[in-house]
Amino acid sequence: MARLSLLPIETWPETLKGVFGDSAPSQIELGVTRITAHRPVLSMAMIQYNQALRANRTLPERLMELVRLRIAFHNQCRSCMAIRYASAVDDGLDEGAVCSLQKPFEAPDLSEAERLAIDYGERLATNHLSIDDAVYDRLRTTFSEPQIVELGLWAAWCVGVGRLAATWDMVEDLPEAFADRSQEAVGPWQGRPVVVNRGVSPEPGM
Repeated sequence: MARLSLLPIETWPETLKGVFGDSAPSQIELGVTRITAHRPVLSMAMIQYNQALRANRTLPERLMELVRLRIAFHNQCRSCMAIRYASAVDDGLDEGAVCSLQKPFEAPDLSEAERLAIDYGERLATNHLSIDDAVYDRLRTTFSEPQIVELGLWAAWCVGVGRLAATWDMVEDLPEAFADRSQEAVGPWQGRPVVVNRGVSPEPGM
């Protein structure tokens, strides 16, 4: 059971409900907004920032989703790991690529750009002070400096909000493999994920 109360969408202010349109989104699609709705103005600001990160991308959706999911594994954010964004699936993300995240630096089906981006996100999630001049020099072999900034802001968002979401422990509506608390640690390559069409939820995969 989530550690903070999940507010039903019908209790939200109209401005916050309006972000999700007229359809009836699933609980998973509502993501952490069910908790951030306790502070609607801050919740809207989070959504707007997330939308800006997504709407102004120059990096591939598949690459950014791989970074998000590898960070989610290190965060052990189950709600983050349980979903896939349709935009990334449309850009070629399949479960084979997700399975490659178990050992991304040995995976033959990931590109060099993807491995570099995953390495950067992983370092930010596990040992940020290991990101030194050499890491940025390697990134520059493939990415422009504006793209490195974009990657960094996305990875920082995934690390911070993903860790917060992990502590909220919102597993009730997740597929069984991700909700099963008998497993101390899970990976995004376990179980059947949920594909989410909306890109508005303030959790990174969220």
